[in-house]
Amino acid sequence: MLGRSVELARCEALLDRATGDARGMAGETEFRDGGRSRLVDITGEAGIGKSRLLGEVCAGACRRGMLVLRGRATEYERQMPFQVFTDALAHLDPHLLDGFPETDAVAHLLQRGGALDRFGLHRSTAVLLARLAASSGLLLALDDLHWADSASLELLDHLVRHPLHAPVVLAVTRRDRQSPESLAARLTRGVDTGSVVRLGLRPLSERDCAELAGPGLPLTETTALYAASEGNPFYFLTLLQAHRGGMTPESSAPPGLGTLLLDELRVLAPSRRGIVEAVAVLGEHATPAMVSRVTDRSGTAFTDDVHALTRRDLLRATPQGLLTLRHPVVRTLVHESTPLLRRVEIHRLAAQELARVGASAAERAHHVEQSLTSWDPAAVAVLDEAAARTARTAPKSCAHWLEVALRHLPVTPGHAARRGELTLRRARALAVCGGLRESRDLLQELIVTPHRSPGGPTADQDQVRDQDQVRDQDLRVRAVVLCALVERHLGRSTEAVALLRRELARGPAPAHVVRLGLELGSAVPQDSDTSYAQVRTEVEAALAAARSTGDEVGEAGVLAVAALGEAYEGNMAAAHRLARQAAALVDSLPDNDLTPLCEPLARLGWAEAFLEHYPDAERHAERGLDIARRSGQVYVVPHLLLCLSHIRLQTCRIPSALELADQAEDIARGIGSDQLLAFVLASRAAALVAGCPPGDPRPLAVAEEAVAAAGTGVNWWASTAWCIFGWAALMAGDPLRAREAIFRAGGPELQRIQPSMRPLYLEILVTSALVTGKFEEARGWAERARKEAEQLGLPMQRASALRSAAHLPLAQADTAAAADLFAEAAAESARCGALFWEAHSLLLGAPLEAAAGRGRDGTHAWLKGRRLAEAGGSGMLVGLADVTRPPGGGSEALYDSPGRAQLTERLATLTVRELEIAELVAQGLTSQAIADRLYVSRRTVETHVSRAFRKTGVSSRTALATLMARRRTRSRFGDARAERE
Repeated sequence: MLGRSVELARCEALLDRATGDARGMAGETEFRDGGRSRLVDITGEAGIGKSRLLGEVCAGACRRGMLVLRGRATEYERQMPFQVFTDALAHLDPHLLDGFPETDAVAHLLQRGGALDRFGLHRSTAVLLARLAASSGLLLALDDLHWADSASLELLDHLVRHPLHAPVVLAVTRRDRQSPESLAARLTRGVDTGSVVRLGLRPLSERDCAELAGPGLPLTETTALYAASEGNPFYFLTLLQAHRGGMTPESSAPPGLGTLLLDELRVLAPSRRGIVEAVAVLGEHATPAMVSRVTDRSGTAFTDDVHALTRRDLLRATPQGLLTLRHPVVRTLVHESTPLLRRVEIHRLAAQELARVGASAAERAHHVEQSLTSWDPAAVAVLDEAAARTARTAPKSCAHWLEVALRHLPVTPGHAARRGELTLRRARALAVCGGLRESRDLLQELIVTPHRSPGGPTADQDQVRDQDQVRDQDLRVRAVVLCALVERHLGRSTEAVALLRRELARGPAPAHVVRLGLELGSAVPQDSDTSYAQVRTEVEAALAAARSTGDEVGEAGVLAVAALGEAYEGNMAAAHRLARQAAALVDSLPDNDLTPLCEPLARLGWAEAFLEHYPDAERHAERGLDIARRSGQVYVVPHLLLCLSHIRLQTCRIPSALELADQAEDIARGIGSDQLLAFVLASRAAALVAGCPPGDPRPLAVAEEAVAAAGTGVNWWASTAWCIFGWAALMAGDPLRAREAIFRAGGPELQRIQPSMRPLYLEILVTSALVTGKFEEARGWAERARKEAEQLGLPMQRASALRSAAHLPLAQADTAAAADLFAEAAAESARCGALFWEAHSLLLGAPLEAAAGRGRDGTHAWLKGRRLAEAGGSGMLVGLADVTRPPGGGSEALYDSPGRAQLTERLATLTVRELEIAELVAQGLTSQAIADRLYVSRRTVETHVSRAFRKTGVSSRTALATLMARRRTRSRFGDARAERE
């Protein structure tokens, strides 16, 4: 490895760390660095030696006993989903997957089909890689990533943003100037966070090139070749080979790399040139059998030609038995120099052969596209099927295949209906993979284009014409509804509302009134210019239309949307009534009927969450999430995840809330909606505020990213982002910035802040005003919070108003009055199960109880608040507990009791793994979440939990969590006491 010793040493250090971590996981050594995966980003120009260095890294990993999976992206197959990962996993021993519970989830990467949504596939792939790494470590090497398909890049992005807790090294090579901007940006961010190590390869020195040439070449000739190659090793070696074949740099300027390589091809016999061309065109389908088929050569003659080309180092054989050219640059030159009609014929024969052996439509689509020169119904049917198969896992590829099909579909009245359906499908695929604007353009064109077949004067043709008109209106309405959804995600809710109202004014059929009314009701909370009251009439008309046609599914959907509209506006009596009706219908319907209602289920979950009916909200959101994932409705999934995250924050299950927000972030980034991303990041920031200890910079950083994504928007999502930013700023010790954020969210009169959540956000203004010495301003905001909370009649909002009120006597040293208000706030929070706010209120009031002479009450409140905080995994509240410990009480009173020795004895019986799982149970993680975290099966987790129950004498996860919380508190108390002593 001439000139690459430094880069190779850095790679080997990462391999050493990974193998050390693998031994640590196996219990042979101490586990180091948390076992987080690292990515090595090897960059440089073509021919600089990236693949050569990667080969050395792979060899080093093999010597260390690591599992090595190597794949290469290819230039002319960029629409083949997950191609580079599929190529890497083709090396995998199938027996390594025995017992892996998520084999079906990653089947798409193993070329076994599969229809899981792409974000589920990302998570399952991470679990698979961690499992493969568990015994001896894993090197995943991905070559030529600048040519990778969009699905592969999206999967890599997930692996970079979510480093694996496993001994995994990812090594990628790419050309800087040819890399997609998204890939370069993600890897650069990874460099900044320390998860990516970048190795930029520079040209070799003249001394290195002289050593590469060997001792037989005179110094003057070496210098000339080095100057011509500029230190690029591939170009230098090609010049060297040509020089030894007769070209002398003294006679003329050295030719370019392309000329040299093409000269090498010109001397080939036609049969051998044909084989080289076939290999260049076929790419990853260049098996000897396929090459023989498309060149119409076989037997000894074909074998001799392949051997001769191999000896010339034009062809090489891969471990998978494919034929390949010796370098991607050679493939590019051969491919581009192959006559167009010859390329078309090779692709046509390859498509035929793949069909003959039963290859999937997705595998054949590339060759069908390249061989399609005119309208061919059979070929377009293949593209159509390939699009359907990739819609959920690789929507960009889906959109591409549909675009090719549309390009060749005749623009005639007879094909108009099919063109409309294909265009709608393409728009839907673009809408979930970052192509929102292109999707909107397609939909707007579709909305104004008629799709009827030509009619005639006969009765039969009149009937056909009527049927076509029905289909035309149905297509139009579906396009309008999807266009409104896309407009919402682009932050153009006003346009979405106008579009829907215009369509409703056209007098659509009752079924379409329901569909349009559903979308209109969903769009309003995000439109700053339209309140729910302004569309209530249209939503009620949709409800009446559903009931008049006996459409129970539509009725349930409209009721759910209406419930959210009323709940958002603070009309709680109407919201309660509508939510009860919607829930009764939803609960009576089977999952199949609810498939088109995933977004209304999200609306119902949010409505019930705002009504503080947390168990019902969680049940409906979880059901909707399951249906949405199974049916591939990706755009709905973030809303359901965020609903669940909100519920689990309020009920103090903070790790779960954060995990759900993380999943929603992946999808929002994939969809490409800044508005949705702002809402997602705001939810994640809220979970981080609750989850992180005081002083942690992450909550404010994520909240800043949320408001940056919101931009100048003034809708629900943007308003929520600014409110959470205000909370994060207040917790970071910046009350002025917090105050500014709340006014940015709601305007001078705060009217843009969600009415049903306004008391909670007013608490931020009260606290900020008091911290900055503005007592009268704080009094005014607290009084407004009281009035609005009383009008809402919601326990959690009333608790917030009570905390706001409690700060006022506290500022005037009336600790007894303040303690009473905090205690009342805790009781109100407990009434609706808002455990986070119950604990918050208890911990704020505990030291005041003691100061007021009620020490026992203070100790009891503090202990309960601390227990809730630890069981819920809230670093914020645990930090608050640390600074509000009542004098002479708290953990000392609890853990110096006679039960202390018994507690130690019971926990001492747990194994290291059982303790680890018990800690995760205490953080609120489900068995499946723990299994994903530890890369074990769910059954294994539940077995360990059962053993922990038996050994500690508890009978529930809550009791086990409480036990672990006491263990942590006792440990801290013991450390503190040791320091004092």
